[in-house]
Amino acid sequence: MRIFEGIGIGVLIVLALLGLLFVRRWIIARSGSIELSLRLTTVVEGRGWSSGLGRFVGDELRWYRLFSLALRPRETLSRRSLAVDGRRHPTPTERLAMPADWIILRCTSQRETVEIAMAETTLAGFLSWIEAAPPGAVSIGFAAR
Repeated sequence: MRIFEGIGIGVLIVLALLGLLFVRRWIIARSGSIELSLRLTTVVEGRGWSSGLGRFVGDELRWYRLFSLALRPRETLSRRSLAVDGRRHPTPTERLAMPADWIILRCTSQRETVEIAMAETTLAGFLSWIEAAPPGAVSIGFAAR
């Protein structure tokens, strides 16, 4: 009987964690969010992408990892220091981590270079958000490829 109790408790814990993931996603998405992937590491070419949700809050883009229980964003990008350097389509290796119709943006901020992937339909809204920065902020240095 102890084996069945242990299995039952294990299943209950897994179901509770899945429930927490769905509740967390609902909390993040309730005030409007977009699906986007962020490249967390560039050690291996074409790898290092992580799926998540982005929320526009004032002058910040807050990125939440999709499979995490944390309520705080993993990354926060400020619109004032964000500039788009270029865009490209995913390579064959990157298509394993994201849909083929997504666009990858190479952006720079004050601290680092960041790669963001999003649906082509989301791209116009993202670029509009960056362009709507207050005067004196970094402008879009957009290089067409």
